[in-house]
Amino acid sequence: MSTATGTRQRRDAGHGVGTDALRPDGTLKVRGAFAYASDLRWDGMVWGATLRSPHPSARIVRLGTARALALPGVVAVLTHRDVPGSPRYGMKVADQPVLAADRVRYQGEPVALVAADHPETARRALRLIDVEYQELPALTDPEDAVRGLGPLVHEERVDGGRGNVVRHVRIRHGDMARARRLADVVARGVYEVGMQDQAFLGPEAGLAIPAEDGGVDVLVSTQWLHDDRHQMCAALGLPPEKVRLTLSGVGGAFGGREDVSVQIHAAMLALHTGRPVKMSYHREESFFGHVHRHPAKMWFEHGATRDGKILYVRAKLLFDGGAYTSTSQVVIANGSYFAAGAYEVPHAEIDGFSVFTNNPPCGAMRGFGAVQSCYGVESNLDRLARELRMDPLELRLRNAMTTGTVLPTGQAVDGPAPAAELLRQLRDRPLPPAPDQRTSAFALPGGLNNTTHGESVRRGVGYAIGVKAIGFSGGVDDRSVARVRLSLAGGEPVAEIHTAAAECGQGIVTVQTQIARTELGVERVVVLPADTAVGDAGSSSASRITWMSGGAVQGACRALRERLAALGDGPLTELLAAHGPLEEEYEYAHRRTYPVDPERGQGDAHIAFAFAAHRAVVEVDTELGLVKVVELATAQDVGKAINPLAVEGQIEGGSAQGLGLAVMEELQVSEGRVRNPSFTDYLIPTIADMPTVPIDLLELPHPDSPYGLNGVGEPPTLSSTPAIANALRDATGLELARVPVRPDDIAGRG
Repeated sequence: MSTATGTRQRRDAGHGVGTDALRPDGTLKVRGAFAYASDLRWDGMVWGATLRSPHPSARIVRLGTARALALPGVVAVLTHRDVPGSPRYGMKVADQPVLAADRVRYQGEPVALVAADHPETARRALRLIDVEYQELPALTDPEDAVRGLGPLVHEERVDGGRGNVVRHVRIRHGDMARARRLADVVARGVYEVGMQDQAFLGPEAGLAIPAEDGGVDVLVSTQWLHDDRHQMCAALGLPPEKVRLTLSGVGGAFGGREDVSVQIHAAMLALHTGRPVKMSYHREESFFGHVHRHPAKMWFEHGATRDGKILYVRAKLLFDGGAYTSTSQVVIANGSYFAAGAYEVPHAEIDGFSVFTNNPPCGAMRGFGAVQSCYGVESNLDRLARELRMDPLELRLRNAMTTGTVLPTGQAVDGPAPAAELLRQLRDRPLPPAPDQRTSAFALPGGLNNTTHGESVRRGVGYAIGVKAIGFSGGVDDRSVARVRLSLAGGEPVAEIHTAAAECGQGIVTVQTQIARTELGVERVVVLPADTAVGDAGSSSASRITWMSGGAVQGACRALRERLAALGDGPLTELLAAHGPLEEEYEYAHRRTYPVDPERGQGDAHIAFAFAAHRAVVEVDTELGLVKVVELATAQDVGKAINPLAVEGQIEGGSAQGLGLAVMEELQVSEGRVRNPSFTDYLIPTIADMPTVPIDLLELPHPDSPYGLNGVGEPPTLSSTPAIANALRDATGLELARVPVRPDDIAGRG
């Protein structure tokens, strides 16, 4: 079944699974009344602030706090000596100092903390902390890092590794030597992706409140409450029962809130002062306070027969992970696993490298490594089509993977794999009308600036398709816990849902409500605040939370139905009145995944796969280098749309972020220093930049998931960027081997 945005009828019968359900936070956010983490207040609270290194690589020679402590209103100044537990933390490898001790490895690394009675006083105190640095040579070129040149970022690595290579993923599949001999046509290209920021509108913020039992309660915007607690317990030297986290309002995430930001620092200050401590980053600090998308350089080679059958792919991926590990080990793995794209490729040789540098740390961002490799493979597919003198869409259709396709990792795709169907849907969609003399300036390159009148405008059309794993992979157990309680309130049955699933704007609160209404037949549903008083829900990432947390809610509801059935017949209100509130807790777990072997990269590493495709239509003024993306049509298999309205919103949002990476978004880093940490200079798409985004939803139920659903949040970010880049190449005839594409990459070159 497919639906197109703007033409389908609303599906709202009963507000259960499969219907358009409005988000309870939607109206509040539109009106500006929603409470985000930065809006938190508590009686007697003080304000925390962070002193950060101005250098990408330096030794701390002297650190004095006396002048800052003497400032009226300052209640605490903490350094590395005040960390009560482990001095390091990290999601995968605990290699990041809570506060720098003798060395800083990137610009913005935390060095000291201040708590004061006013935020301005705290900022003044930061300027009074005396730090003497001895600058050291900085390693900023990832190619030097992989070649073993330049200084070591970590003289001693806590993971036991050596050098500046974080991880080398090696995948060998099939008989490459034979495939290269049989290839009639070979296409080679080198492609680069700039450093993209998640650019969420709500900066990092949290409130830590000391407790009478010697523990701490923390309200924070995050993506994974339990993992935050795990890292905090180690750093604070406290057991889990004394570190309690509650989710506060999240103003966007996209991977940037998976790593710890204010959590440990705010808790340290609260425990030290005995007072509630609020920390809230300003916009510039936010650019230094979270990880970014890995910039990448990628070498691709495709070999094919003359009739366009792909025989092999060779790929080398180099991801700059910055100063600390974060999730670089997994991001490069994910990028490497899908470096062959959504195609039947019988032979593959793939090498993926993530490296340390003294650039800003990089980690999770929507698409998690597959964005970079999708851009590389889809760009080289268009190059191969040119070498074959074949239509790029026909080349894709001829090689599109299907159910049963074996990936370069040796795993067969066992769920729906409608790559060709998605591409055909886009092919059959009418193109938007070409601009003419009646076209408003708003629809032309340059928009309202009215810098072009269409004399040098050329149209381009580009296609791309992406595939990505859903859920945790590579042997990481994927589980989620939910607790559901049925009771009477005012004579009516009410279902209460309690999970630790982080609502980051993707709509999990609404989905949980829909599932309870469907399974229990009750209208009144209350979703309790997410916190660590219930079992782990896992991260709101990897497009997994609706599947995993939704599966846990469904399981708890069905367990309640079984208990009700055992109690006998009769209306629900009578059963609850007679037998009191009923409660069930359920842990949902999916099938196991396995690590790939280190020599050939073979293994069943993934739970499931999701596909999305884009057709981009662009208008380009080739003299001025200005670009207007006119349309970004999308086709995506979503398994089952639990909330179609929200699904379309996720696809539109992912497409917007892909557009940003294609033509405007890049964190400019020079010699390890960030040059544009503001929304004045770091450009993100606005309503004026957004094209029309017609959407076809394909609902092919996945055999293993609740209701047949599939993850939807990340796939549109994969294919939107290369579709736009391919459209720009079609319009200009230029190689355009790097994104974002800038005006001077185009102007006067076509």
